[in-house]
Amino acid sequence: MVRLARLLVGSVAEAEELVQDAFIRVHARYDSVDDAPAYLRTAVVNACRNRARRRVLERDRMPTATEAVLPPEVDAVWESLQRLEARRRTALVLRYYEDLSVAEVGRLMGCSEGAAASLIRRALADMKEVLS
Repeated sequence: MVRLARLLVGSVAEAEELVQDAFIRVHARYDSVDDAPAYLRTAVVNACRNRARRRVLERDRMPTATEAVLPPEVDAVWESLQRLEARRRTALVLRYYEDLSVAEVGRLMGCSEGAAASLIRRALADMKEVLS
């Protein structure tokens, strides 16, 4: 059944998912089905057709992607952020991108509020040095 579904949808992962769902549907009606293998095969084919229809609808309704134009300093900020030590980068991201308080940053990182504040201060200093 997985091979059949894979040939219809083109993906092993999707095929396995569709076949699993079909088995569940067949199992629910097993007592009332005369020819379970044929019923399962029909369920798999129908599931594959539905997946294909859904893909077409999603593709047709997808908005056209517009490329975001970012100011040049954003690229520099992201590059310098990637250069930071992992703990300092985490502290900065939690503080400024996730907009958490210093206490929350410390709690999430498993350190004291003072240690979190120190990590943030040092990360900002490192960023300033890299950007200048």
